[in-house]
Amino acid sequence: MESRKPPPSPLVDSYVVPGDVVLDLSEMTNQTIKLGTGLRQECDTIQATSAGMLRLSKPNKYWVESSQKRYVPSVEDTVLGVVVDTKPDNFLVDIKGPNVAFLPVLSFEGGTRRNIPKFEIGTLIYARVVKANSFMNPELSCMDAAGKAAEFGQLKGGYMFDTSTGMSRMLLSSPTCPVLEALGKKLSFEIAVGLNGRVWVNAPAPSTVILVSNAIMRSESLSGIKQRAMVENLLERLS
Repeated sequence: MESRKPPPSPLVDSYVVPGDVVLDLSEMTNQTIKLGTGLRQECDTIQATSAGMLRLSKPNKYWVESSQKRYVPSVEDTVLGVVVDTKPDNFLVDIKGPNVAFLPVLSFEGGTRRNIPKFEIGTLIYARVVKANSFMNPELSCMDAAGKAAEFGQLKGGYMFDTSTGMSRMLLSSPTCPVLEALGKKLSFEIAVGLNGRVWVNAPAPSTVILVSNAIMRSESLSGIKQRAMVENLLERLS
């Protein structure tokens, strides 16, 4: 069921609570709606299962954004995981969810039994959720939908810190959120954001890593204007 222009829910960018009907499927024909965290289908309706802001990303994925530390895995989420154990067929990865995730040893571009990556416990991985439900452990992959490594894989060096899931979604929003836009105009750095409430930052200078990390952690409760002002203040201290 594909749709060219599905009509958005009138509750987009509004606060919803569990039980709120956000979409009436009986009024929508020949359309595909993708559901993210905090939503489920009940007969001909889509209802909220958690409290937060209803969000919509193009073309037609809905989710409830709640600023919480606990992460509920959803298919196609990008996550930052930490290897906690290794098995013959899987790496066991902590993604801040209810259960540890499985990362099959062959879920890498060109992966074969002869070139299985050797990850030690504590290795930081940027991966994609490919299977997720409440009855089984999530499954990860370090390939995109086309089977390419893309940006996925081991992250070396840098600094990783925890944030809320809502903050992670803000950092990944389009257009670029103000704090990253302001930082990117003045500094050169790498960043990987996991929807599971983890952020990784790397740069040639340790002082840049510290500044970028502090700016991000301080920005969650600030407006766009205040985010830019805060970045300018931090840059002045650095110079």
